[in-house]
Amino acid sequence: MGLGFFLLPAGGVLSLTGVYLGSSTLINLSWIMWVAGVLLLVAQRYRRPPDPQALAAAAAAGDARAVRGLRTLALDARSQGRPAAAERMLRQAVKAGDVESMWELGRLVQEREGLTAAEPWFRMAAGRGHVVARRLFREGGELNPDGTSPL
Repeated sequence: MGLGFFLLPAGGVLSLTGVYLGSSTLINLSWIMWVAGVLLLVAQRYRRPPDPQALAAAAAAGDARAVRGLRTLALDARSQGRPAAAERMLRQAVKAGDVESMWELGRLVQEREGLTAAEPWFRMAAGRGHVVARRLFREGGELNPDGTSPL
């Protein structure tokens, strides 16, 4: 979603308010909002999707924004039923040190192979401060699969 999806209904409300109040200023402002909303939607439609290789290279160079973009692409691929692509991108984000990607990679591996296979990824995320991942381990490092009693 984007700003365009907000501007169109907001412009409609502003237009109706302007008609009700008899305010030409509000009506003119609503037209500006409508035009801006349509232009933003058209621009969003034709925006090129980010290139995973370029994001991976930027992430490897330490660009935190690229790491987040890579993780977003991976989660999108996962939701579209492309787990192999998601795993590849998450692994690249993990190499860049992204803690949230460690957690997400653990979840992806857990779905496919079970908790035992995912444990190293969860342990890595927990060791770097991921709050939810930390609940999977008791004090001393023992696995706590239900997450109810971390002590």
